[in-house]
Amino acid sequence: MSQKLDEILEKYPDYTFLKADGFDEAVIGVEERSMRLVYSTEKCIDILVKEERMEYEDALDYFYYNVSGSYVGEQTPIFIDDNFGI
Repeated sequence: MSQKLDEILEKYPDYTFLKADGFDEAVIGVEERSMRLVYSTEKCIDILVKEERMEYEDALDYFYYNVSGSYVGEQTPIFIDDNFGI
């Protein structure tokens, strides 16, 4: 588990969060109104490229179709586009 995810789970011990499998290191926060985990899209894609050894374009396709494109109920995680070259 990532340090950020550990911090969230410690801060909100009474909540059960739905996680995107394999993307713990991409967690950047929690949306407090809906109590859903928030993930960095760019970090998710980096994980697919580095850990799953996908080409960047394949990782993009996989991520948008299989990860962010999946709806698994009200607790579906939020994915934030955070790649703006800043």
